[in-house]
Amino acid sequence: MKMLERFINLMGKCISYLIPVMTLLMVIIIISRYYFGIGRTDLQELVMYLHALLFLGCAGFVFNLDEHVRVDVFYRNASSKYKNMVDLLGGALFLMPVCLVIFIYSLDLVNISWAIKEISTEPGGLKYVYLQKSFIFLFPITLTIAFLYKASKILWK
Repeated sequence: MKMLERFINLMGKCISYLIPVMTLLMVIIIISRYYFGIGRTDLQELVMYLHALLFLGCAGFVFNLDEHVRVDVFYRNASSKYKNMVDLLGGALFLMPVCLVIFIYSLDLVNISWAIKEISTEPGGLKYVYLQKSFIFLFPITLTIAFLYKASKILWK
């Protein structure tokens, strides 16, 4: 199980290095548009691809670090036993079904996109929309792995 945690953390850390790349690309896009009058649709779409990869690929990493968004009204001052129970039940009753639904409903979308080698509809856009759509699978997969690791830690404490 420790291998799962290492995998999620490594993937999250590697993908998080895209943040400065995205920032640099945005600076290039802004300078080229407002100072040189050159629109860069390809770079704008690349930033969208990187943002999708960052958001979808780091979900499990953030969950694993316990830095995700949640409502802590009843959770904040509770005992660790109560927190563990809430995490376990919440993950099993809400997170896992959502991950399953996202994964299942994404299968056709991604398969069709790959079958037609979907490209951008924008002039000058990238020709790899099917790759971007494949990033959708990172979200349920990484969250499921992170939850299974967390659940194993809680159950075999």
